[in-house]
Amino acid sequence: MIKGVHTMFYSSDAAGLRNFFRDKLNLKATDIGGGWLIFDLPEADLGCHPSDEAKGASSGTADVSFYCDDIIQTVNELKVKGVEFKEDIQDHSYGLVTHFLAPGNFWIQLYQPKYDK
Repeated sequence: MIKGVHTMFYSSDAAGLRNFFRDKLNLKATDIGGGWLIFDLPEADLGCHPSDEAKGASSGTADVSFYCDDIIQTVNELKVKGVEFKEDIQDHSYGLVTHFLAPGNFWIQLYQPKYDK
């Protein structure tokens, strides 16, 4: 039945965001014409969290985050490429977490899970 997931970012700088994902995050993509890139993501998981208005997580919202095996190494590699981070790495119950800025004013979570994948 369900074969996969297609995520979307609506951006005021869609071309810049596509280039960012390709050039900074090294995501592989297929150009389907006119520079429109569709990215093949390496793997995915899906979480269903309770809403928390105090933390800006209203019911009816969705969020996209990226995860990695070594957050310190990944953050350092992205900083070399000029990627801006919002805060230092923080220890959350589910993993080590930070956020980076992508074109179109997206703050995207990057985390290293503490749970087995």
